Amino acid sequence: MAAPAPSPVVPRAVAARRIPPIQCLLTFEALARLRSVTQTAEELCVTPSAVSHRVRQLEQMLGSRLFGRADFSLTSEGSAYLSHVREGLGALQRFPGGAAVPGRKRLKLAVTPTFARCMLIPRLSQFTEAYPEIDLELHVSIPLLDVVAEDADLIVRFGPGHYADMEHVEIARDVMTPLASPAFVRAHGPFEHPADMEGLPLLRSPLEPWRGWFDAAGLAWPEPVEGSQFHDIGLLCDAAAAGMGIAPVRLKLGAAWIDNGTLVRLFPLDVASPHAHYLCWHTGTMDRWECSAFAQWLSQAVS
Repeated sequence: MAAPAPSPVVPRAVAARRIPPIQCLLTFEALARLRSVTQTAEELCVTPSAVSHRVRQLEQMLGSRLFGRADFSLTSEGSAYLSHVREGLGALQRFPGGAAVPGRKRLKLAVTPTFARCMLIPRLSQFTEAYPEIDLELHVSIPLLDVVAEDADLIVRFGPGHYADMEHVEIARDVMTPLASPAFVRAHGPFEHPADMEGLPLLRSPLEPWRGWFDAAGLAWPEPVEGSQFHDIGLLCDAAAAGMGIAPVRLKLGAAWIDNGTLVRLFPLDVASPHAHYLCWHTGTMDRWECSAFAQWLSQAVS
């Protein structure tokens, strides 16, 4: 009788290989996206030490470093593995019988111009690095007039926040203060008291009324009804930087002009803006993981 065929030899490394625990994969994905142990712990409802332990456990199982530096940027191995993890987690989130979802996603975002230039674009590489499989398509929306791309998935609006036609969440609130160019200050200053602005050109915008700041400064002045008016905060800042007058500017949106020295503060008095930026969407949009991922990232990035 012939001897039985020998069993195939299975390499020890292959025999020992197993699928990492799901909690390790979820922690890795969240930390790669948030780049913060504290925020990852809060999202997953665990302790920061548990986050660190799960990442170490995953790296030991894989035999590779996933994060390269203290800012939690990914190594090349980590970046490659992240795409596989997200693909796998996305598959698990789909219910049986659901339509197949392509690997890449497109997200259409309508955003106000100055918010896009000053707050979104400088941070956007963080999102595209964390979610390389999501292609963003940006459209312009007009503040207060609610002019947006009709087929946008998510819309950034600026206003009082009363949007009965869409679901929405506040993502950025700011304070405003008078700004002017250094040349304007030299020509018309010094500005030691708010009343020193009397008789000078005050630039106007329906996006940022003066009256709240006047009240806080103890000035019984009405809202200006004459003078140059701008429906875009970026244009308002450019006009003030060109020496046309004093502009009421929110500090977050005016940061670029302040940082490069083309606009300066006149007084150490800030007041809360009556308006804020809101992220808006139609019911059901957040069922798409790419939309919920961007909404969560944006709220944390610009808050």
